[in-house]
Amino acid sequence: MPDRSILSPGLIRSLEVFTAVAETGQMRSGARMLGLSQPAASQQIAALEKTFGTRLIDRSVRPVRLTHAGMRLHNRAQRILHALSDMESELRHVGQTSISLLRVGIQASIATTLTPSLVTLTQDEFGVEDITLHAGQSGNHEHLLRTKQADLAITSNPFLDMDGLERHHILKEDFLLVLPGDYDGPMDNLEAIQRNLPLVRFGNTTNAGRQIAQHLRRLRFEPDKVIQADRSSMVTSCVSAGQGFSLLTPTLLIDGMVENMRLRLIELPVAGLSRTLTVVARKGELRNLPKAVAELSKQKLVHHIAEFVGEIGSRSVDHN
Repeated sequence: MPDRSILSPGLIRSLEVFTAVAETGQMRSGARMLGLSQPAASQQIAALEKTFGTRLIDRSVRPVRLTHAGMRLHNRAQRILHALSDMESELRHVGQTSISLLRVGIQASIATTLTPSLVTLTQDEFGVEDITLHAGQSGNHEHLLRTKQADLAITSNPFLDMDGLERHHILKEDFLLVLPGDYDGPMDNLEAIQRNLPLVRFGNTTNAGRQIAQHLRRLRFEPDKVIQADRSSMVTSCVSAGQGFSLLTPTLLIDGMVENMRLRLIELPVAGLSRTLTVVARKGELRNLPKAVAELSKQKLVHHIAEFVGEIGSRSVDHN
């Protein structure tokens, strides 16, 4: 007879882990999304398989593939987790004028800049008692919103393919050409620059990386050497060390400029590459909080861009 001991509050966590692994196709990525180690996630999946007496995941292929039983459980698990989240959200608001719990996904590049003010706003003006912040890329935010593990996201992807969301514009920003501080070579076109320096850019696993790659393909620009990273601090540190050049927006540059990295910023020789930051939340759940978060984010980001990135950063931002 299958072991039923896991049918407890621990089952919910196991279903969350299973769903994350199923949707990312990788044990490591699913674990990282939930802040777990890979062995811990593997143990959760093994516990589920022991409970139900069947294999749920085919581990012999990459990415991992769900068995027939795994596919059926995935559908059920999604409905269970959504229902629990809906119940939690409903009960949080019954008889209350405040929001007791708020879970926020926030773009990693602006998390340090916005977090203190965001916490103050939500606690002082909306009575939030507990706030959980998840820094990451827009792909992480999509998973958190779809699985209802986040109530709100400050992100570079408005998720227009997802229904039931409200969206509040923060700002639109153009990408800038970012060079080492002591660079004195040609700057009028990317081909000339890449003869002296490799391109350092976000990897294709990130929204910014895919956007940059698509833009460069449209320009028919194929750099000879590329260094890829998934954090803006990694990109800017490479450029500051003279190891390459990059394409970054003002908000992606804030952390590097705060740390006094030696960078030279100029407008892109070929315009047309920009990104938009948006506050996304499930419609009607948080009253005026998403709009207030968008307004606060705009105010703080515009101020930090002017202070640390300078005039060229401010010129490249449209916050209307």
